[in-house]
Order: sequence, then C-alpha cells, then structure tokens
Amino acid sequence: MRSISAPFASAHKKLFGRLARSIAPRRPTLVSEWAEQHLRLSSKASAIPGEFRLARNPLLREIMDTQSVRSRVEEVVARLPIQFGKSTIEQAVIGYAMCEDPGPIMVCLPGEVSLDKFVNQKLNPLIEETDAVREVLGSLSSRDAANTKYFKEFHGGQLYMEHAGNPKRLKSTSVKRLLLDEWSSFASSLTSGDDPGELVRGRTSAFPHLAKTIKVGTPEIAGACRITADFDESDQRWPHVPCPHCGNYQPLQWKGLHWDLHPITGRVARAYYVCGGEDGCGAIIEEHHKTDMIARHRWVPHNPGGIRRGYHANCLYYSRGLGPDWATLAQMWLDAQGDLAKLKTFINDRLAEPWEDPTLRNVKHNILQDRAEAYPLRVAPMPICFVTAGVDTQDSRLELHLVGWAWSRGGLRGWTLDYIVLPGNPANQQVWDDLTAYLNRPVIHASGATLPISAVAIDGRGHRTKYVKGYVQRREVTRPMCIFGAKAINAPVLGRPKYEDIKVDGKTEKEGIQTWAVGTIEIKNELYRTLGADAKLDPDLRRLHFPALPKEFFTGMVSEVFNPRTGRYDCKRGVRNEPIDTWGYAYAAAHHPELRLHRLKQHEWEAAHARIMQAAPALPPDVPPQSDQTPEAAPQQPAAPQKHAQAPARRRSARSSYISGR
Repeated sequence: MRSISAPFASAHKKLFGRLARSIAPRRPTLVSEWAEQHLRLSSKASAIPGEFRLARNPLLREIMDTQSVRSRVEEVVARLPIQFGKSTIEQAVIGYAMCEDPGPIMVCLPGEVSLDKFVNQKLNPLIEETDAVREVLGSLSSRDAANTKYFKEFHGGQLYMEHAGNPKRLKSTSVKRLLLDEWSSFASSLTSGDDPGELVRGRTSAFPHLAKTIKVGTPEIAGACRITADFDESDQRWPHVPCPHCGNYQPLQWKGLHWDLHPITGRVARAYYVCGGEDGCGAIIEEHHKTDMIARHRWVPHNPGGIRRGYHANCLYYSRGLGPDWATLAQMWLDAQGDLAKLKTFINDRLAEPWEDPTLRNVKHNILQDRAEAYPLRVAPMPICFVTAGVDTQDSRLELHLVGWAWSRGGLRGWTLDYIVLPGNPANQQVWDDLTAYLNRPVIHASGATLPISAVAIDGRGHRTKYVKGYVQRREVTRPMCIFGAKAINAPVLGRPKYEDIKVDGKTEKEGIQTWAVGTIEIKNELYRTLGADAKLDPDLRRLHFPALPKEFFTGMVSEVFNPRTGRYDCKRGVRNEPIDTWGYAYAAAHHPELRLHRLKQHEWEAAHARIMQAAPALPPDVPPQSDQTPEAAPQQPAAPQKHAQAPARRRSARSSYISGR
C-alpha cells in the first residue's frame, strides 16, 4: 500500500476536520460568553465603548445567562437602578438570540417615544458596532421591505419592535423571545380595556417550554408599579458580597451606608459601609474594597418559592467608574431631603425601590376599614345638614356615592351614607330611571326628619358624554351637574360653568347646559390630608366617617397615589378607583354656587340644623334622639312615590352586585 504524501495528508486532515465540525452538535454558548466574544458597545449608549468585558460589571453575568438556550428559566424580572447595565443586558440578549437561537423576537416598550429612543440608542448601535449581528441580518438597505425601523428580518427569525400604546400591536404576533423594557411605565390598561401585561404574556404561548421572557426596568410608585409586583412574586435574588474583614456574605443596603460631613462646607467628605447582619463584625468597609467584593458576589434568593426568577440591586453595587461613588450618592440623598420630587427620583432610580409618600403611610385601606362606624346606610347622623351625591359613568353601570355634610372648624365634615352600583348601559334609559328614583327619595335624618339630596355631580368623560348631558338637560333631580376633570394641576375644586349645546338622538337642543370643570387633584390632596390627620384623632373628632361597607370600597377610597414627578395621581394596579372618584364628585357638588357649603358660616349651619329639628316629628319622652356615633335602628323610611315603587328593590339588587365584585 502506497504511503500518502505529506501535502495530501495535510489536505485530507483539513477536509475531514471541517466536515466533523460541520456535523458536530453546536456547543451550548451562554449569553455572557457570546457577549464577551462578539458584543461591541457604542459611545451612543455606553460610558466605556468598545469590547464588552464582564469583569467591569460581574453582576450582569447570571442575569444574562438566564436567557441562554440551555437555561431552564422561562421568565425573569430585573429591578435595577439606572446606570447599572440594563442596556447592555438587553443588547446582549437580542444579539445572542439572533445569532445563537434564531426565531421570532419581540421587544416591547410602553409608548412610541420610548420605542424610538430604544431603536436609536440601543438597537441601531448594536447593529452598527457588532459584526456578528450584521452577518445574520438580511439586507441593510433602507429600501428593503425586510428591513424597516421597527422590523428586522434575520437568518431564521424576525425582530419586532412594538409599543403598548396600541392594543392591536400586541395581539397579532407569536414570538419565542419577549423583552419588556421600562416595564413599570406600561399603562394600567389600554384604550380597549385590556391589560397590556396579559396581552404580551399571550404572545409566547405558541412556544411552550421554549419561550423566554425578561422584564427590565426601574420601579415607580408603590402599588402601581408593575416591576415591583412581579418582583414580589419572584424568588427575589439580591447580590450578597463578602466583608473584606470577616468574610460574612451580606446584601448592601442603604441603611448600612454612613458618611462624614466636611466641617466647613457641610457636604459629604467621606462615605463608608459598616458590616452588618447577625454575623457581621461591624468593621468599616471602604469603597476601594468594593471591586473585590463584587467579583466574589453570589445571587441569593430571599423568597425561594417564587413563581419566577427575580433580580434586584441598588446603587451601592455600582462598579467603580461606571456610576457615582458612595460619597456622591450620600450627597444626592441629603440634597433630596425636603423635596418630594427629588426624593422619589433617588428612591426609584438609585435605590431601585418603589416610591411611597411618607405622609400617606397611615392612609391604608385596612386602617380605614378598621375605623368604620356603626351607623345604618341612608340614615344621616345628627350633625348632618346637607347631602350630595357623586356618580361615575361606566359602560355597564353607574356607581353612586352618597355623602352627608356637617360643619367643622377645620372644614367640612363628611359621612359616607351609601355606595351603590346601578347596573345597566348608560345608553339605555332604564339605568337613568333607576338613578332618578334613587336621588329623588329623601334621606332619613337621625332626628326623624328627612333630607333631600341637594346636588349631584355626574362624570361626563368618555363615550357616554351625550347621555350624561341629556340626563342633566332633563333636570329630573335637584341640581344635576355634568362634570369633567380639569387638566390644570392647580385647578380649583369646582371651576366656573361653561355653556354647551348638546345632541341627544341626533337632535340639537335649543338651550345648552352647563358643564363644570372639577379639580380632581386638589380634591384628592384634601381627601388624603384629612384621612391622614383623622388617623391620629378620636372618632368623635374625625372629619371623615365611613360605615361598614365591603373591603372593595375601602381599597377604592385609597386606590390612587401621588406621583410628584407628574404632579398627578396614579391608580394602583388591579384596584377600582370609582369610590375615590365618586367621593370627589360629591365633594365638588357641595361646592355648587347655590350651596357653597365650604363657605357657610357657623350661624348658617346652626340655622340649617334648627330647621331640620323643627321639621322632625315629636318623639315620645322615653325615646331619645339618635346619636351621630351609635345610632339606634333607622326610622322606617316613607314609601317611595308611586312612579318609583320598584326603586328599593332595584337598589338592593345593585348593592348585591357591588358586594359580589361586579
């Protein structure tokens, strides 16, 4: 047998070597490995452009690797501070998926503005700087239909860039990978009434056990923060780092940071961390120790039974040179004291924790429910002289809040006398007839007299506006008002009326009606201030009183939280806000120019109370009048007028629908 020459043997070896590599299974590559090998950071989005190196920020490794092909983690939520490397995580995941695990990918952001920002600052630099990504893409020509600003076609898959402002954009695409950026900023509901979180969750259902979802962002307002709600249900992983003195592993928390002030300037001159925890040594940890501490970190779950993988870190973990140092952060914290907007920004963006207004910590639904009082519904306690109502309009119902008012040196005192739901589409007359029957039935006073409902404010927003205006035009009740929320942040409780023509059933009325702008922000400011002050007072001295109503009522009364960044109130996730809205409408109705209850003098209140007592029926000597705190059984209500004979039955049905959760 003839021997193979050396040149032929070399070619033979190369040929079969390439053949073996082509048919061999691909070695499972991790996202972090791909990023270090291929990812190039652009100066448009990174403080240190060029080759990506995990050694600069080791905390990103585990978060990235959860998105690898062989990882069994299906859903991840990363609640991280700004300047922590969130953009790098997202770029690495997108690039890795396009090169190593092709398939349909969707990147979703809360709105069109944030989507454009993501494309310009993250996606385009990734394509421009990373050769591996450009190689798998199709034509980069702007005239190619497969390459648009919001859609990229690559070998084996497609990349969809969407925003949650339009529900149609979230309903038509099935994807293998889903990346949700700025997750906390997604709207609580869309114009269609759908929850964007549920819509995007359904996009991955076509890829069971293969789909991966990662939600990234910084938190916002407690109760309304999506990323915090998801993190609370996760295994809640914190990075634990070792003390350089005793080796005790612990998470870095803001309360562990201490600082010294300069004796002349009064600014932070030095900041250091104190080793804490049960096994801590109490030694001082200088910031120069941080690099080695982070290199030896461990992600430790604080809630091992969570339904998803969750990661949280704060600004104390910034790698040196990639974020403010400890002294700068301490000075930022001191500068934010006394300024709610700055304090919220620091807590959200640097500590990566949800914001909660410290003045509202005593305004909780359970605290409010615990101090509910034992007075019957639709029976006005003794101090009450006037009653108003607020009505919220929904597509399938009207929700009504009945409030009685009395005088107080600090402002109006209010008693919730009833809260009901009248089922029915406002486009149909029946629900308005039910409302008329309810509002025209007087309220029983504790003295035995009766009180009329002096005014009613009905929300005219939405696509039921013409029906609200039509009802107000007919004036079947006393002082009906069609109201709209004022746009101005500093709008008064009740603005000047505006005359408008209305159209009902396609016909134009000759006489217009008045519409009223209501300062909802000022009303809620007053409500929360009063609720907070009431928490420290005895029941007899409180300004706001509530009967024993279902839990949903009390959660609705505190369903909104103030956002100092926008100066407005945001609704908490998963909570109905009709109770607080309707209370505000009833409060606005009390400001009707024919009532002006907030401007009445003490002698005017005393005169109104005297008139009520004069109209009260004489009681037997052994039957004392009812107290405003512990009233006896309500007097028997007079029969309703004949044309509203069915109103009480309708009211009971409406309340039962509210208690059952609608």
